[in-house]
This record gives sequence, structure tokens and C-alpha cells, in this order.
Amino acid sequence: MQLEPTDIEDIIVMISLYRPGPMEFIANYIAGKNGTKTITYLHPKLKPILERTYGIAVYQEQIMEIARQLASFSYAEADVLRKAVGKKIKSLLVKQEEKMIAGMVKNGVNEKIAKKIWEYILPFARYGFNRAHAASYAMIAYQTAYLKANYPTQFMAALMTSDEQDTDRIAIEISEAERMGIEVLPPDINESYTIFTVVVSQETVKKPRIRFGLKAIKNVGEHIAKVIIHERKTDGPYKNLEDFLLRVRDKDLNKKSLESLIKSGSLDRFGKREDLLENIDRLLKFGKKTNPTNQQGLFGNGTASLTPSLTLEPAEPIAQQQKLIWEKQLLGVYLSAHPMKDVQSLLPKDLTPLRELNRLPRNGQVRVAGIITKIQKVITRKGDPMLFVTIEDGTGNVEVLVFANILELSRADWQEDKIVAIAGKISDKDGVPKIICDKVKRIEIV
Repeated sequence: MQLEPTDIEDIIVMISLYRPGPMEFIANYIAGKNGTKTITYLHPKLKPILERTYGIAVYQEQIMEIARQLASFSYAEADVLRKAVGKKIKSLLVKQEEKMIAGMVKNGVNEKIAKKIWEYILPFARYGFNRAHAASYAMIAYQTAYLKANYPTQFMAALMTSDEQDTDRIAIEISEAERMGIEVLPPDINESYTIFTVVVSQETVKKPRIRFGLKAIKNVGEHIAKVIIHERKTDGPYKNLEDFLLRVRDKDLNKKSLESLIKSGSLDRFGKREDLLENIDRLLKFGKKTNPTNQQGLFGNGTASLTPSLTLEPAEPIAQQQKLIWEKQLLGVYLSAHPMKDVQSLLPKDLTPLRELNRLPRNGQVRVAGIITKIQKVITRKGDPMLFVTIEDGTGNVEVLVFANILELSRADWQEDKIVAIAGKISDKDGVPKIICDKVKRIEIV
């Protein structure tokens, strides 16, 4: 954002500099581009090589060109230099230093300046990035940024499709879509395709929408998803539950896949999830035994009421919380709502949203809350049990470390799909914030 790129070269450079090591030169590059610093060169021959990057050696190719132009290295010799510096081979580095300084002196460069040039290029050569690689990444970055800016709904749908097997990425992308004003809808038997797709309707004009793909539902295979969609394309949308069961007569529409369609909300337009689940065996028998030629008789004058042969037994109502748990299990995300929404009034007021943990100092105290989505039990080297618990709150997720002394006092609180409030210390293992739990309290939904 400080750079305000005006040329593809700026993107290529930033991809090369935005890495551990060369990051310290970013401010110098931006200052050079904005003209707020005077650019100087140790030797006039360096200017044509470094001018495009405002006096900073960014690329491996620049280091090799300095060796060629100032010390008369061949391409092969320059490549040996690049490898020696990049791999920090001390014995080879000493030889390369002597060879390069001698070559520069032979070409009329003052020995003192030659040594300064060697010292100057050494850190850059160590961190230098291959420009050809950076250019490839820059083109992809530019193209995808253009698509996101000009075709945001289509771009986000495509991005979710590419990551459909990675539920962590899908959750991040749904959050980003919502930030962009794009609504991500649950799967629907009459609107979903195999992949994530843009919903084209009058409502879409007012608010862009993306519909979950049928293939992204766990236990619904690609084959049955394609059968459902092909039949819908051929003979139109499914009118009601009987119409769907009579038209999709495939061995892969079995108890497991039908249950997943129901729990994920794909059949919500045809009835309540609890009623459909309670009668799932009846639904399967209807689809298998009913003769398709009797379809007109079943629907009579075209109304969508159920026939006596498919009367559903009413079931006990299912809590919204349970429906959200099904969504998480089958879609990988809480989609229609988030379990934390119903417990906000029960939570302490001084909680930190999980998305803000990156901004807080390490080793500081923090209080958070979230729903437990994953629990991994391990045994430490001392033989003590401990837990790695993942919680999420709708803004982000974090891994919580529960050591034996805390686990002994709170074993019953650590259960998947339960909501907990946690007090602890922020750790920074592997560059990712984690929380070392000191206290935990289960939040019960009334």
C-alpha cells in the first residue's frame, strides 16, 4: 500500500523483497521510487544494472551481471558465485571473493572500491531471488487481483472451487466474500452445481450470491451430484420431494448420500431436516419401488402436496445448534449462522476476537471464547497427557495448548462442538499465535 505500484516491475520487486532477509530493503526501494532519497552507486558500471531497482540489488541475475560486467566472469563463473553465496559455502566463498576482487581490479576498479562492492553485494546475493520466478508470480498476482476487483463474485466462486478439499481455506474465503458484500448460500437441490457457482437471479442484482456446490458436501460423490444436475437440466427444477426421488433413480442416491443432502440443507425447500431424517428409510423405499409411469397420478392436478404413500411421520424439532454442527461436519464451515451468535450475551465483555491475536504482544495474557472444532490428545516426554484444541469464534481460529495440570482440573470441559471461554498466555510457536490455557469455562446454551 505504501508502494502504490504503477508498473508490473513494482510487483515483481515486491514479491522478491517481501521475504525474510530482504524485507529490510523494502523501505529503501519505496523511498527510491518516491524520490525521497538520493540514489548513489559505488561505481558507474553499477548504475545500468541497479537503476531499475533504485540502487538495490534484488535479483540473482543482477548479482551475476555485476560479476560479469565488473569482474569479467563468464555466465558459468557467475553462476558458481551465485551458488557459493546462496549456500554459504565458506571455502568456496573465500575463493570467489579473491577471484572477483582480482577481476574488478584488473578491469580498472580501485581495489578499495572493489572490496566495498564485494561487501555490498554479499547480503543481496544471499537473499537474491530469481527474477524469472518473481515475474511469473507477479503476472499471476496481477491477473488474479484484476479478476477480484472487476469480477469479485465469479472470482471468489472459482477460488472456493479450487480449494474445495481444504476446509480451512474455504472458511477464510467465505469470510472474505462476506467482507466484500457477497453472500455464500448453503447447497440447494435446485440451484447448486457440482462446484461453487454464482447465483443468477433478481436477488443477485441487489446482493451478489454464491451457492455451495453439491460435490463439496461430504459423502455426496461427484457421480450422484452430476446425475442430480443432469436430470434438473434435462427436465427442469424438482417440483417437490416425490419428484426428486422419482427422477433421481441411481444406486449412489443411498442412505449415506441422502442423509448428507438433508443434513447440509440441500433439501430444505422440500421439508424440515428433522422430518426428512426421521423418514429417510421411507424416502429411499419410495424412490426404489414407485413406478415412474405413475408419476402423474401421484401429483394429481400438479399440486406439491405429499401423496399418502409418502406421508412423513413428524419428528421432534432439532435445535439450531445441531443444524450448525451438521453444516460444520458436512461442509467444513458454519454457513447459515455461527454457534457463537447465540451465546454473545453469556460471554464476558473483555474477550479478544481471535482474528486480533496477531496484533497482540507475545507472552501477554488474553481472554477468548470459541467453539471447539478439533481435539488432539498427546503424551509428553514426561508421560503426561496434554491436548491441542482448536477453537473458532466466527472471526478466526486458534490452537489452544492444555497442559496436564490444567487438563486434570477441566477434563469434562474439552469436548468437540462445545463452547468455552479461555484465559491464557499468547505463545508464538512457529510464527503462529497459540494460547497456553490457564483457565477454561464451559458456556452452556440455554
